[in-house]
Amino acid sequence: MCKCGHFHMTYKLSLVMLVLVILWVVRAIEAQSKTPLCKILGSPESPLLSKEGDVTIGGAFSIHSKITQPLLSFTDTPTRLTCSSLNLREFRFAQTMIFAIEEINSSDYLLPNVSIGYRIYDNCGSTLSSMRAAMALMNGADATSESACSGQSAVHAIIGESESSSTIVLSRTTGPFKLPVISHSATCECLSSRTEYPSFFRTIASDLYQSRALAQLVKHFGWSWVGAVNSDSDYGNNGMAIFLAAAREEGVCVEYTEKFHRTEPEKLKKVVEVIRKSTARVIVGFLAHVEMNNLLEQLSVHNITGLQFIGVEAWITADSLVTPTSFSVLGGSLGFAVQKANISGFSDFVIKGFWESAFPCTQSNSEIVMDTQCKDNLDLIETKDYNDDVPELRYSANIYKAIYAVAHSLHRLLKCKNVSGCDKMIKVHPWQVVEALQMVNFTIKNGDQVWFDSTGAAVAQYEVVNWQRGADGSVEFKPVGYYDASLPPGEKFVLRNKDIMWPGGKTEADIYCSYIV
Repeated sequence: MCKCGHFHMTYKLSLVMLVLVILWVVRAIEAQSKTPLCKILGSPESPLLSKEGDVTIGGAFSIHSKITQPLLSFTDTPTRLTCSSLNLREFRFAQTMIFAIEEINSSDYLLPNVSIGYRIYDNCGSTLSSMRAAMALMNGADATSESACSGQSAVHAIIGESESSSTIVLSRTTGPFKLPVISHSATCECLSSRTEYPSFFRTIASDLYQSRALAQLVKHFGWSWVGAVNSDSDYGNNGMAIFLAAAREEGVCVEYTEKFHRTEPEKLKKVVEVIRKSTARVIVGFLAHVEMNNLLEQLSVHNITGLQFIGVEAWITADSLVTPTSFSVLGGSLGFAVQKANISGFSDFVIKGFWESAFPCTQSNSEIVMDTQCKDNLDLIETKDYNDDVPELRYSANIYKAIYAVAHSLHRLLKCKNVSGCDKMIKVHPWQVVEALQMVNFTIKNGDQVWFDSTGAAVAQYEVVNWQRGADGSVEFKPVGYYDASLPPGEKFVLRNKDIMWPGGKTEADIYCSYIV
């Protein structure tokens, strides 16, 4: 009898314990379902410009070129980085990206029933901000996720960046996740490695071609004694190394090679002193436009003029270098530039369509009605009625091509048809976009063909431009030739010597014969 009672008691206790365990498990599951499983450490980075869509393309540009680092007390959370000094050319890149997206969204041709959204970040010319932008583009804007981390990026592709060093940071960060990055102007040959950068593409050629073409240009005019200055960066160091090797093959002697970074004013002074004391009157400048601007300022201060500069695409057509005194230093400069390409409708878009679709600022009774975003970006609003620079834009066409390359890839992956549209049930992964990009081959509306070679780059095509004075006294970047790697040997490189204006306003190249050593 006792044993039986003891059995029933034990049974009841076990049953109660089982019920309690089940209740604990159920509550744990409920609590887990209510608690975010993914959480961003710190504050999410907000994009400068954004719009929701069925698919999303990210963008990273240096819309401002200076960054102020907060004071680090190590006792409080650092304040946000402060950006200043608007870079109009980079702002145009962001506008071009939005223009191309809006054009595709309003058309039934590529993605008839699918909308493209965008998230555009301003990295302020800083590799630190580039890293933050890269993480934000992969993670999205939400501080927490209500479901387990899926590993799916918040964007399907990223357009950017402009400089090679920042692009390397971006590509190395996103590479392990097979997220495609398409740059419009990062030209470092180092980015051609498919082993290191398997998901990197660019709508511009590698500097392998430009550096060799620079040596051919120098040899063409018989200049056998030159100086060389480059940015101390991935772009400058790689490009100059290729040029020096090509110059040796062409029989060109280099008196000196100097380099400096934009953050090294003392090193810049040393470079200027080397130039001042040298006997070479021809200087090859493999510089980013920021370093070229710094060098130009110092050469102007020391009144070092009459030199023949040979330039690269990064600075030879940079409007920011045109100042009241710069022509005395750079007048007559020759260099390779990205070809101009007119994008119909873009000029009107930058003064009207952009502000209506992408920026929540409107004009009402001559007063600007603004939200917080607009108040924080008054320098952008100041450009609202200005589009005089648009006809001279060059890299913007590369942004346009990059957006359309992504759209063509999505068209293939979503199995889009003219009648039935796209299959929106298909989930597109970034690695699939990488594979689709390798197969794109299409023509944009101005007739340019777009495709990527085995390194993910576009074919090398440059204009040769010359700094000249226009009839009204303004500085013009006049085309005087071209380089096209797609043409047969003997036709790749063409120069029109009679159209060239040399330093000092001279029209004859033989003024430099006395400088050749």
